[in-house]
Amino acid sequence: MDLKLNLFSSFALCFLVLLPVLCLSGEPYTRSRAGYYKSSDGLGTPSGECGYGEFGRTVNRGLVATVSDRLYRNGTGCGACYKVRCTIPKLCSKDGVTVVATDEGKKNVGTDFILSPKGFTKLALPDRASELKKYGVVDIEYQRIPCKYPGHNLMFRVHELSDFPDFLAMVVIYKGGISDITAIEVLRGKQWESLRNAYGALWDITDPPRGPLTLRIQVMSRNGVKNWFIAKDVLPTFWDQGNVYDSGFQLP
Repeated sequence: MDLKLNLFSSFALCFLVLLPVLCLSGEPYTRSRAGYYKSSDGLGTPSGECGYGEFGRTVNRGLVATVSDRLYRNGTGCGACYKVRCTIPKLCSKDGVTVVATDEGKKNVGTDFILSPKGFTKLALPDRASELKKYGVVDIEYQRIPCKYPGHNLMFRVHELSDFPDFLAMVVIYKGGISDITAIEVLRGKQWESLRNAYGALWDITDPPRGPLTLRIQVMSRNGVKNWFIAKDVLPTFWDQGNVYDSGFQLP
């Protein structure tokens, strides 16, 4: 009886100790390959398929990536964060680099990531980046992780395609957490009206309601659970191209 009790106690203790670790760990690592593209300043590109513009060049200090179709997921994957590590022991850092998906690489044959030059350099051990770059493409392992933007809430940037007051196009920036945005709606009177996902992270609507505008975004977690988050009066009456508006919250 005592032996059974001791075994049970040991199992229970192990369960209680290990469960939080297992719950807090990220997705498992996936093996793939990664390369890098050319950039005069080592940062990202402002013309990526996610529609971020200049934000896509500088977000996360320029540690960004063009991702494969399977990670882009018709634009749903825009703004996702990944831990990427290369696997050449004498050249690669064990810490790797955290990058944000800002573009789609339709010609990423055999690779899931084409990193900004600055991002690729971060894969290497100190003073070994030039050697690593000679490979061009390297074996990697990666996992999706929560995005963290200290000091920033989720924000909406009015895109240059917008034409006040007849056409509103916007991108969602500083998307925290590890979930995906699957829908955006605007409140017209007492009814919610859907915005169109034009491409990437760009959402638009013709003849939007007069402001201030209340938006709600549908977010899907890793296990497929969907929830709505409401940003009340987030866009002012006279919204304008290039302006950024604070939702007042961040995604978990």
